[in-house]
Amino acid sequence: MPIDMRPAQALRLWHDVSLATVRENGADLSPRQITVLLTVYLEPPPHTVRGLAEKLGVTKPAITRALDTMGELKLLGRKRDEADRRNVVVHRTVEGALFLERLADTIVDKARELPR
Repeated sequence: MPIDMRPAQALRLWHDVSLATVRENGADLSPRQITVLLTVYLEPPPHTVRGLAEKLGVTKPAITRALDTMGELKLLGRKRDEADRRNVVVHRTVEGALFLERLADTIVDKARELPR
């Protein structure tokens, strides 16, 4: 079902969701980190550092830095691919799923508050 939204409403929604996430004192993720997280959770696995870098159009070290932060927060995990030791497989975590569930709830709540 398409959502009919004006550009000003879209920006207001983005602002309100960002503000809510900052105020929650939870993980303060960058747009790159959020994109990596959403890619891993919304697209079918497997996910590798190399594949994520290619998909996002960034370097492998940029993905590694994002994963370092999200690993400390337990939002994503990493392990060496036993079949091909050159690859690092990125996997989902319970904490990451709960984080995204709360984020999705925040988006829905803030979208409902938008003036029509």
